[in-house]
Amino acid sequence: MRKVTREDILNIYEYEKVRPEKVKEITQLKKRRRVHLGDKVTLVFENFDTVWFQIQEMIRIERLVKDEEVQFEIDTYNELIPGKNQLSATLFIEIPDEKERKETLPKLVGIHDAVYLHIGNKYTIKAEADEKSQMDYEEGKASVVHFLKWTLTPEQVDAFKREPVRIEINHENYKAMTEIPPEVKEELIRDLESE
Repeated sequence: MRKVTREDILNIYEYEKVRPEKVKEITQLKKRRRVHLGDKVTLVFENFDTVWFQIQEMIRIERLVKDEEVQFEIDTYNELIPGKNQLSATLFIEIPDEKERKETLPKLVGIHDAVYLHIGNKYTIKAEADEKSQMDYEEGKASVVHFLKWTLTPEQVDAFKREPVRIEINHENYKAMTEIPPEVKEELIRDLESE
């Protein structure tokens, strides 16, 4: 899957003109790329469009106009775009109640090391977390956002297209498993087929 380049990015003025339509478009896209795992975790699978939107929103919010600032956002968020035979997701821990959140996050340290993709009954692939997730161990509480990738072999990609696919969190304090819904699986097959 191709990465976002400077040429793909609109300046703030041009982006404001198309933003209402883009917000609707990406909201719909993310619905087809979202998987709920239990009552506290959601995964959103990333692709070129979701990352492009995130970059544009960061530029807008932070009012970035300098080339080096814009390039920094591009370089940072491009890490979320999956490579060949990869899937990439942002894991969100969603606990609206502040008191519950403060009590729960210390119990979820290491959750990023406990996420698995099961393809049929043959393959289990552990998610790889970005290095920022490792800070959870030092800080003694789980971050509410983690960036994960799964790297599949060509055989696993073929099986992904044919077999049921489940996502599991198997953490000592949080266990959940769900089958990837058909509309999400279709999106992910397109990701795996893109170069």
